[in-house]
Amino acid sequence: MAEVTLPQLGETVTEGTITRWFKKVGDTVALDEPLFEVSTDKVDTEVPSPIAGVLTEIRVPEGETVPVGAVIGVVGDAGAVVAAPVAAAPAPVVEAAPAPVAAAPTPVVAPAAAPVVAAPVSAPATGNDNRLLSPVVRRLVNEHNLSVDSIAGTGPGGRITREDVLDHIDKIATGATPAAPAAAPAPKPLVAAPVPTASAPAASAPRVAAPVVRVGERDDVVALSKIRQLTGAHMTMSLSVSPHALSVVEVDYANVDNTRAKTKEEFKSAEGFSLTYLPFISRAVVDALADFPHMNASISGTDLIVHRYVDLGIAVDIEGLGLLVPVVRSAEGKRLRAIAREISDLATRAKTRKLSPDEIQGGTFTISNNGSAGSVLTMAIINQPQVAILSTDAIVRKPVVVNVPGGGESIAIHPVGHLAMSWDHRAFDGAYAAGFLVRVKEILETRDWSSEF
Repeated sequence: MAEVTLPQLGETVTEGTITRWFKKVGDTVALDEPLFEVSTDKVDTEVPSPIAGVLTEIRVPEGETVPVGAVIGVVGDAGAVVAAPVAAAPAPVVEAAPAPVAAAPTPVVAPAAAPVVAAPVSAPATGNDNRLLSPVVRRLVNEHNLSVDSIAGTGPGGRITREDVLDHIDKIATGATPAAPAAAPAPKPLVAAPVPTASAPAASAPRVAAPVVRVGERDDVVALSKIRQLTGAHMTMSLSVSPHALSVVEVDYANVDNTRAKTKEEFKSAEGFSLTYLPFISRAVVDALADFPHMNASISGTDLIVHRYVDLGIAVDIEGLGLLVPVVRSAEGKRLRAIAREISDLATRAKTRKLSPDEIQGGTFTISNNGSAGSVLTMAIINQPQVAILSTDAIVRKPVVVNVPGGGESIAIHPVGHLAMSWDHRAFDGAYAAGFLVRVKEILETRDWSSEF
């Protein structure tokens, strides 16, 4: 017999909601067969059974939120005594009644000393809502002041999924779906009113991280998302424990571009996505870590744990809601094309919340690809307990001095960008950090990259 517990679904996740049981009490379950589905602020994932046997007990019904480590069920041997399933609280019976007509809210006039924030216009999904909403869905509904009655669910049994909510928000932004009626205009500027979402073409309309509430004439209040709060707490902790230092090198990417120009069309046709600079940088980092092993390490108390494998984390922005760091496992044994495939796949699934818990945990070294957003120089915060994080900043064309045949020099226009690395001064000193960056630069500028294809 084995107790089934809620696993750790991310380093900062403390609880999860059981959204679906795939087996009923008395059903046979195989080892690693999906047993239940759980939703957190970071991932929605299926969790496999830890052993083969019979599901003898369900202690946590669908829709209930429990902390990490809580026992949610029991899997026993064949023929084990089966317990009665735990039933969810019955939904309250609501008598049929004419649809209520929403009355205009009474304006609230605040004292001159402080502004008052008006209540949301639409009825958000609250803890008393008897519909089964995952934490991700509930948060999006509340943050955007939506009514769940206006959202069509495409999940099992008509359940509302995260994509259903995001699609609904996009339709409102583009005018395809009318937004909920706004509150009556307030006679005083101190009464808050929701700011309407600006219309934009569907292809370019960004998904807003949180609702904006206007307070008076000069200030807006934006609620921080749960992921952003957790990210902030983790980064604050990192700054408090690691003495951060910064080292930077400038890289000439002309050598990389020579290979990209020859292979990018074939690569995109074969793989279905573009060949960017990031896989080249990632491969160079992995190879340089072999020469500078203390870069590929973690701090544990007063010890430096040097890893003999490279689990490469790639920071991904979740459409302004926060960051996830999916991990390319055992990157030291993968060539550039394989690394490029995994980065593309992980980033795509990170943005749609389709990563499994083990894909966003661990990591021995992290790359933050800020250059894709146009930054010139970034000091990233170390992803604890790692000892370094590399920021890839914007690559732009600029004049550089190049050697010409015969020993002379000339000016040429090449793609150039910075690699900026934040590192933990407890683990090593500046010379070691600089040596690692110089090695990465050397690999990028001199390797015959065509051999990778």
